[in-house]
Amino acid sequence: MKHGRKLAPALLLWLFTAVCGQAVAHESQPGLLELQQLTADRYEVLWRAPVYYGRPHPARLVLPADWQAVSEPTVRQLPDSALHRQVVQVEGGRINGSVIRFAGLEATITDVYVRVSRLDGSEFSQVVRPTRPFAELRGERPWHESSREYVTLGFNHILMGIDHLLFVLGLLIIVQGRRMLIKTITAFTVAHSITLAVATLGYATIPGPPLNAAIALSILFLGPEIVRTWRGQSSFTIHHPWVVAFAFGLLHGFGFANGLSTVGMPMAEIPLALLMFNIGVEIGQIAFVLVVLLIQRSLHVLQFRWPRWVDFAPGYAIGSLGAMWTIQRTWMMFL
Repeated sequence: MKHGRKLAPALLLWLFTAVCGQAVAHESQPGLLELQQLTADRYEVLWRAPVYYGRPHPARLVLPADWQAVSEPTVRQLPDSALHRQVVQVEGGRINGSVIRFAGLEATITDVYVRVSRLDGSEFSQVVRPTRPFAELRGERPWHESSREYVTLGFNHILMGIDHLLFVLGLLIIVQGRRMLIKTITAFTVAHSITLAVATLGYATIPGPPLNAAIALSILFLGPEIVRTWRGQSSFTIHHPWVVAFAFGLLHGFGFANGLSTVGMPMAEIPLALLMFNIGVEIGQIAFVLVVLLIQRSLHVLQFRWPRWVDFAPGYAIGSLGAMWTIQRTWMMFL
């Protein structure tokens, strides 16, 4: 991994695939469906559809045919979502066994968090995914089922967060030596775990637009550092990448929290959700690092010969994307 040169072909391949696949970073915010029991047979339905690549979300809520609307649906446009609200009457008040569908969700990368609150104070939840775009309401579930869903939610969140992965990618290029790599990744993990917990528990928050701009700025910051590394120059970041990873990891943790705090978890589930979601994020992050290193190792064993510009392209590409996203997201703050 000396000077990050051996990683360049593998990283360039991943970078090209990722950027072509998603022109805009971090569009994987989950949707939220809340069912709040008002009377014995009436429920308030709250469907928050996140903005999807700058446009209204293509998924459409389809309620069971025997649920009768007792109020006109209303829509309130928020900065990051559209809030649909209506009240329905359910015969006998029995919702267990009912199936709620999300038409069009299968064509997106959006998970939907479904939460049901009853008059007796009981709550239960589940996660709907694009591969299975419907929720069958069954009441409270065993803890291991909830745990699995939160782990998957965290795993999907990190893998869909191209901006977060680009930051990790930049660290991989800068870091020299296996021991320093482990130290740097650990520092990043500890830092974002701290702010993920702080934000999810409600002790601190950062508004979305400034946060997204700052995350983009962290990627831009790594671009010149990568170029310095390949030129044989020195800097604080090159000598102490774990310090920079920890500092920016605190920032990225607030970004991870957006994937969890926006779903409005029941209070009783917060500790479990926080732990399992963070485990999912770490599994995704470690998987990404291992895949990149394995690809790099495979190309090295096969003795691929690349043009010299390929060695330097990922550093300039990361810096350029960081600059583009910083400008884009800063501009969006003033809109």
